[in-house]
Amino acid sequence: MKKWLVPLIIIGVIVFGIYSWAVGFNNTAVKLNENISESWGNVQTAYQRRSDLIGNLVNTVKGAADFEKSTLTSVIEARAKATSVTIDPTNITPEQLANFNKVQGGLSGALKSLLVTVERYPELKANQNFLKLQDELASTENQILTARTRFNEAVKPYNNHVKTFPNSILASIFNFEGKAYFESEPGAEKAPDVKFDFNNKK
Repeated sequence: MKKWLVPLIIIGVIVFGIYSWAVGFNNTAVKLNENISESWGNVQTAYQRRSDLIGNLVNTVKGAADFEKSTLTSVIEARAKATSVTIDPTNITPEQLANFNKVQGGLSGALKSLLVTVERYPELKANQNFLKLQDELASTENQILTARTRFNEAVKPYNNHVKTFPNSILASIFNFEGKAYFESEPGAEKAPDVKFDFNNKK
């Protein structure tokens, strides 16, 4: 074998090794990123379901005589803010998630005030449509918590893949940046209690 072939073969092996590593890294990163996008879609679906239910709840409450208009207005405005915030799952930043959490928390607070106010309206507490919406809201809050947890579970392997050395070198070259986690607000680990005390006679 000619001497000049040896270094050529060595260079070829090195190049092929780097190419295989790069391809493997890229394909894995793409798959993990797609898992994140899918998980974020489930988060959005759960929040959208809650928004739709709240809209139906507001329409039901509007039918009650002399119901506090300011309470309804607060819920309607908070719902509008919550639905106006959108996030691109391919570019999720901590700031975006913090803002998303803020507006969704505002809607949760407005909804809680609405449900507390309903206590003073026996006709609403006995309204079957309202009771059904109440139960569906409780179920949806649990779905939201599950979807957020699964989103974080999808982010972890992706971040581990693109942030650990030497993969981090290729990540910077191929523009794969780390993703932000959902950080729960205080008390967010427990779904809001939207049940009423029907033994409390007004």
